[in-house]
Amino acid sequence: MTEKYCCMILRINVDCNACCRKLRRIILRMKEIETHLIEKQQRRVCVCGRFDPAEVAIKIRKKMNRRVEILEVQDFEGGGEAENEQPEKAERAEPTERTDRPRVPMVVYPGQIPSYYPTMHVA
Repeated sequence: MTEKYCCMILRINVDCNACCRKLRRIILRMKEIETHLIEKQQRRVCVCGRFDPAEVAIKIRKKMNRRVEILEVQDFEGGGEAENEQPEKAERAEPTERTDRPRVPMVVYPGQIPSYYPTMHVA
């Protein structure tokens, strides 16, 4: 499977500077991540690169031993000259693509297999 270039926003609780340094070290060691932004106060992490979002979330969860929640994933295709033409096509195709997957944040708990279709447990 070929990974597309995408940007992903995660929510992870980084309490202290040591947690932030550990997260930064983990992200920097991942070859597939090109850029990252850690917002400590908002508890958000934005990563961009060529990767599968679920796999990156699992790696971060395992190494940090904390809950990781995928808030948003944006896929970008191609590059160079095609970027100017694609936003117009993406805007037209946007409504049909959004109905395929619900806009529910993905939460990866320890020991859980991630899924974009989370099961709802009613108590």
